Amino acid sequence: MRIASAHLWVHDQQVALEFWTSKVGMEVRQDVSLPDVDGVFRWLTVGPPGQDDVSIVLMAVPGPPMMDDATRRQVLDLTAKGFAGTVFLTTEDCRRSYEELSARGVEFTEAPHELPYGIDSGFRDPSGNSVRVTQLAEVPAG
Repeated sequence: MRIASAHLWVHDQQVALEFWTSKVGMEVRQDVSLPDVDGVFRWLTVGPPGQDDVSIVLMAVPGPPMMDDATRRQVLDLTAKGFAGTVFLTTEDCRRSYEELSARGVEFTEAPHELPYGIDSGFRDPSGNSVRVTQLAEVPAG
């Protein structure tokens, strides 16, 4: 088995799409609208260039009948607070990635700093999802 995709709850798929492509630099993998009981269901995925076998699903938070209104509000609230999951991105140069993403308008909550496992930084997407950008330290083989 292999991981094909993981999903993030997003408050607005179009805003999320613009952020993840224009600011983070991901590419669109799939953007398909399908008829649904509530109108139209949009399957929207993005992924890093050069890593074609994995994607992030930018999933709109559904309402009834899939989720009742109270649950939907809870999911939206937890997402906005950054507690609905975290995306971990790795890079060869965390400080360079920080500068590049910042120049594109990504607002970091944590600048690059050294930790035992490497250099780490963090930002949140427009829905509030937590994203880590990490340069992993080289661990000697042993």
